[in-house]
Amino acid sequence: MKTLYLVRHAKSSWDNTYQADFDRPLNKRGRKAAPFMANLLRENNVQVDLIISSPANRALTTAETFCEVLGYPYEKIEQRIEIYEGGINQMLQIVREIPDSCSSAMLFGHNPTLTSFANFISGEHLENIVTCGIVRIDMKPALWQHTMMDSGKLEWYEYPKKYQ
Repeated sequence: MKTLYLVRHAKSSWDNTYQADFDRPLNKRGRKAAPFMANLLRENNVQVDLIISSPANRALTTAETFCEVLGYPYEKIEQRIEIYEGGINQMLQIVREIPDSCSSAMLFGHNPTLTSFANFISGEHLENIVTCGIVRIDMKPALWQHTMMDSGKLEWYEYPKKYQ
C-alpha cells in the first residue's frame, strides 16, 4: 500500500509587507507548530521514503523541520516549483512521478491547492487544511502512476490547534 501525506506549510510571517510572497519566513507560531506536528508523526512511527516540497521559504522551512525530527536527510528533499505555482493537475503529475520503490511520500505545499488536491484524491470534502495541517491518504492503486480522482482514502487529518 502507498501512503501520501499532504502537509500545509506552517504559519508564515506578514511582518515585512515589501517581502515577496515566495520569500516569506515562518512566524513564531509556525516555528513552534512545525516541530510539534513532526514529533506527533514520529511518536506514531511515521516514516517517509520521499519528501517533496514547494521551494517557497515557508514550505521548505517546514519540510526541513520535519526532516530534522523524522531523520530524513535535508539534501534529499525534492523541490518542485509546480507545488507553488500550479494547481491540481500539477500536483497529480508530481504524485504520478513518485518512484514505485517509495511506499510513502510527503508533500509540503500551499492552499488552496493542497486542500483541493486532498479532496480530489480522496473523494472527501475538507473545508480547509489549516497551516501545518497534515492529511494522510492511503492510496488504492499499487502504483503511484495510477493515481487519479478518488484513488485514495483519507485516513486522518491532524492539525496543531487540535492539541491546544
